[in-house]
Amino acid sequence: MDVVDKLDILSRDAQYDLSCACGTKAKEEHRTRGSGGSWIYPVTVASGGSGIMLKTLLSNACTSDCRYCPLREESDTRRTSLTPDEIASFFINFLSHKPIIGIFLSSGIIGSAEYTMDRLIASAEILRYRYHYRGYIHIKIIPGASIEAINRAMQLASAVSLNIETPGINHFSKLTHKKDYMKDIIEPLKYISQMSQKGSPFQKVHTTSQFIVGASDESDKEILSYSYNMYDHLKFDRLYFSAYQGGLGDPTIPGEIKKREIDQLPFSLSHTSKEDYVITREHRLYQADFLFRQYNFSYDDLVFGKEGNLDLSKDPKEVWATKHQEFFPVSLKKGSKEELLRVPGIGPLTAQKIVNMRKNTPLSDIYQLNLPRSLYSKAKKYIIL
Repeated sequence: MDVVDKLDILSRDAQYDLSCACGTKAKEEHRTRGSGGSWIYPVTVASGGSGIMLKTLLSNACTSDCRYCPLREESDTRRTSLTPDEIASFFINFLSHKPIIGIFLSSGIIGSAEYTMDRLIASAEILRYRYHYRGYIHIKIIPGASIEAINRAMQLASAVSLNIETPGINHFSKLTHKKDYMKDIIEPLKYISQMSQKGSPFQKVHTTSQFIVGASDESDKEILSYSYNMYDHLKFDRLYFSAYQGGLGDPTIPGEIKKREIDQLPFSLSHTSKEDYVITREHRLYQADFLFRQYNFSYDDLVFGKEGNLDLSKDPKEVWATKHQEFFPVSLKKGSKEELLRVPGIGPLTAQKIVNMRKNTPLSDIYQLNLPRSLYSKAKKYIIL
């Protein structure tokens, strides 16, 4: 196969790794078929803006046994690989024809973590030194990578990611027998955190990780407990949640068993259906994550059902408001920004707009704020003028 043929396969297989593929707006979250057989991904960058990124695997060959992954060693799929020279030259040529913000480099495990990291690092080195590319490079850290390989990747990359996959060793052990949760995942995550803290050698490197949601039988409570600690203690910049939709993994993993159970139910959840259950769950996790990052919510603020899961029919901020009627109503004239952020329908931009406007203009009417009708409809029972 030529390079374009390989990329057609490898970039499609990269869809299973979403660590750079989610934005906060609907139009930013959809992957788009690009020219030349590649996929380009809308992403939200650290500064808050958005752009598109070329994303591919160096190889879809993998010697690991991740039982949820369609590319695991035992699966029957067409395998191919790119050399570091091939991916670097293709990207530079692609860049000359289409404005993109960077490249996401990932790979299946080719024999060993160290050999795979060597190829990912070589690709970045060619881009940086041969082509003098100074733009955005995201390098996926392979589980089990050495400290030396992580350091070199962080020297070259704008961002790095290592997937935590599951909240805890119990769930991890249900999905793989080849990887060691503490040695291959947790210890490298802690090291990446340490090396990217303020005052550390790679403090400007953006750090992310990802949970595979629903491949095991973990609860939302478990996932969000780990998430909160990764933000609060490890200071990761962004976490992602990839819904396991079933049908691609080992039929004995909890996620496949759960899918078969759901398929047999009449399904009576009020705001979802059998088909979008897993996507709705993923969406609620992202909303809770946003509460951590933008709304000053803590893990203890979240409200879970008896099985430890978020309410699928309402967003978690609205559930909190329903459970804390004593907090409301919040005064638009006197409420602090932090208090305004607790009001359903009011986000960071609207809260700041209210605070700024009332400094110079006495508020006498709610409509002075020019709030969207849908926002006002959601917020009105929680606010007073």
